[in-house]
Amino acid sequence: MDKVRILIVEDEAIISMVLRHQLEAMGYSAIAEVSTGEEAVSVASQLRPDMVLMDIGLGGEMDGIEAAAQIRDQFDIRVVYLTAYVSGESLGRAEITEPSGYLIKPFDSAMLREAVERAIQNSTSRILHGESPSVSLVRHRNDDH
Repeated sequence: MDKVRILIVEDEAIISMVLRHQLEAMGYSAIAEVSTGEEAVSVASQLRPDMVLMDIGLGGEMDGIEAAAQIRDQFDIRVVYLTAYVSGESLGRAEITEPSGYLIKPFDSAMLREAVERAIQNSTSRILHGESPSVSLVRHRNDDH
């Protein structure tokens, strides 16, 4: 089976680097790292990843939610959101894009693996059974909310 190809969209270089190393250690292929929504749409168009790990709070003209919406609409690529916090407004906007999941910062490699594997399973289930994927939040283990 081919490696799952993942595009990382994160404007904090250290987090992007950690994601790349963790994903590759898990056997996934981190095919590119970009830091803006505009770059994310362009690279998704060129490389057609299997999945995008998308920071919601990107700087620039286009935030992660808008970029995810364009990527989903134009290329039908699943997105797992990365975020440090989930507000009602941003969560509502994000839900419209039908994400494959959320990964709440700070995260560890086990949480990253769980979020990616759930997204893969949800996508496979949706394809096989014509069902809508379920979305889950993967939170830091010490988070009581």
